[in-house]
Amino acid sequence: MAALSSRRGVGGVVENYGGGTVRTAAGLCYTVPMADTRPSWDQYFMTITHQVAERSTCTRAKVGAVITRDRSILATGYNGAPSGMPHCLDVGCLVYESTTPSGDLEQNCFRTIHAEMNAIAQAARNGVSIDGAAFYVTHSPCIHCFKVLVNTGVDAIYYTKPYKLETIEELRVKSGVKLIGLAPE
Repeated sequence: MAALSSRRGVGGVVENYGGGTVRTAAGLCYTVPMADTRPSWDQYFMTITHQVAERSTCTRAKVGAVITRDRSILATGYNGAPSGMPHCLDVGCLVYESTTPSGDLEQNCFRTIHAEMNAIAQAARNGVSIDGAAFYVTHSPCIHCFKVLVNTGVDAIYYTKPYKLETIEELRVKSGVKLIGLAPE
């Protein structure tokens, strides 16, 4: 709650309700200029993305995703098991290993759907087009999610934690999808 402050002014006592609105004792209201302390739209959506990640049921990483267009949220998603299926939190991870074309060994959970895929699935389930949308995700997408995001028509992907960026670099360049790292809060 905003602090209430009072001072003497023209027309009596002036009360400032903290939101830039000032009311005089005579009942007059006016707005005083204040520094813009609100978060930017990118900060706002990324804060929500990190809150969405708290719903994650993955024991290895909490990842959240938010799809937006025209400053409105279209869908959200977090990593975890499909609806109605056992979660890693309850029964443990089902990890498998694979080798990338470059020879690197990767470990992935067979049980988990990535946050990006869950957000896309939520949009599809609700009949929401995400063509031309912006995508906010706590971690940069893996190669599989990035390929799907390219095909959905997403214009830009914002993230705070880099994850295997080298694996998506060629696809990022060729696709034209903007990949934008934001400073963590």
